[in-house]
Amino acid sequence: MSAYFLVIGLTAGVWMARIPAVKAQAHLSDGSLGVALFAVPVGLVLGATLAERLVDRVGSAPVTRACGVGGCLLSVTPGLARNLGELMAALLAIGIAAGTLDVAQNAQGVRVEALYGRPVMTSMHAFFSLGTIAGALIGGGFAWAGVGPLPSLAAAGLAGAIIDACAWPWLLPEARHSPAPGAPPAGPSSPQEQIHWGGGPQPQEEWGGGPQPQGRRVRRLIVALGVLAVCALAAEGAAGDWSAVYLRDRLGTSAGFAALAFAAFAVTMTVGRAVGDSLIRRFGVVSLIRACGLVAAIGLAGGLAVGNPAAAVAGFAAFGAGLSVVVPQVFAAGGRADPARPGSGLAKVVGLGYAGQSAGPAVIGAAASLVGLRLALAIPVLLALWIAVAAPVLRAPARTAYGRHMDDKEIMGRISELIQTEHELRDQLASGRLSSEQERERLRSAEEALDQCWDLLRQRRARREFGENPDSATARPVAEVEGYQQ
Repeated sequence: MSAYFLVIGLTAGVWMARIPAVKAQAHLSDGSLGVALFAVPVGLVLGATLAERLVDRVGSAPVTRACGVGGCLLSVTPGLARNLGELMAALLAIGIAAGTLDVAQNAQGVRVEALYGRPVMTSMHAFFSLGTIAGALIGGGFAWAGVGPLPSLAAAGLAGAIIDACAWPWLLPEARHSPAPGAPPAGPSSPQEQIHWGGGPQPQEEWGGGPQPQGRRVRRLIVALGVLAVCALAAEGAAGDWSAVYLRDRLGTSAGFAALAFAAFAVTMTVGRAVGDSLIRRFGVVSLIRACGLVAAIGLAGGLAVGNPAAAVAGFAAFGAGLSVVVPQVFAAGGRADPARPGSGLAKVVGLGYAGQSAGPAVIGAAASLVGLRLALAIPVLLALWIAVAAPVLRAPARTAYGRHMDDKEIMGRISELIQTEHELRDQLASGRLSSEQERERLRSAEEALDQCWDLLRQRRARREFGENPDSATARPVAEVEGYQQ
């Protein structure tokens, strides 16, 4: 999976380094270039919207394969543009492919995490950051050597397509499992654990705590995660678009020194993502995200307050380290928000994040025209503070995924939610709003989650019976418990 994150970063890095050459080739002004570049975030949002149904219906692996190779080939097209219209069309197509790929590859990442039984998503995103840095250096090398934009983009696109095609066999196929004919789903054996799997009553109040309707709970969770994605990606966009401008125009540095601000931001973000998963395993995702939000806010605020170039570079470096693990964990939580439709939840969170990424820098620019750039950069500081405040929204998905410190009541509540999801899907099928193929695709994830919940509950009760710590039980990958009958 990491190969796909690396390649999309690599091609994006080469493109960013060759933007000036493409601008000259298409005879664009600064204003026209800004209009053309806006086609990318528009395409990203459209691609995420397209992926919402595509990933759940077709599967994340086929979509990742198609969009991975297709996106690499499309990355060549800006080198062919000779006017504004052609460049906008090329960038829109690239954005759609990249947005769809981002949802699909993150959905694959969620499945890889479930198989490992521990967080690995942040490490995958580290390869994207690494690829972006490498691509920018490669693109700069092409520019220094006098290579035209078309050969530069073609070389990166072809290399990326080959890497993605070679990585096909390592993508996880869409899981299919069904119980033996006539056998009920794996469930509890003792009388006090009985749950009716058909149209019978739900778990008792003392077990499940009277869960809310699944649809309402999922919608609220996705909105909360979407707000976090907006904050994180808008802050990242602000660093990319305004860090060098702040150092050059506000602090009077040279263009070369000003570029160090974003370079420091990118390096610390890459390093933070490389070590992020181990930190999550040690401290927990909520504690880490809260600390990262504070590091980002305090670091950038301190750099702005001191007001000299070295402090500003250090501030943006701290900002990158603080934001490093936020987006991977928010995306992963979006993919786990609705086990019955992982692509739908992830697509909504990703789409909202892209909208924030495109709007954030523009909002900062508008604020800078009123109060100055230094005060306007307080906006990403406030966004980072909100990330620290809202970090607990990540708790429920993480605990569901990895089975850490869930008591019996919480597990039964989760089982109740999943059973209600099954009932809702079957009602939609009976009313003709859902095809049988759609039902199989969407029920698959809910059934896998149910298998894991029952397995975790059995482990906890067995450990308690033998005098062991029940919190040491973990939800094993569904492949290990599939078909198990108590």
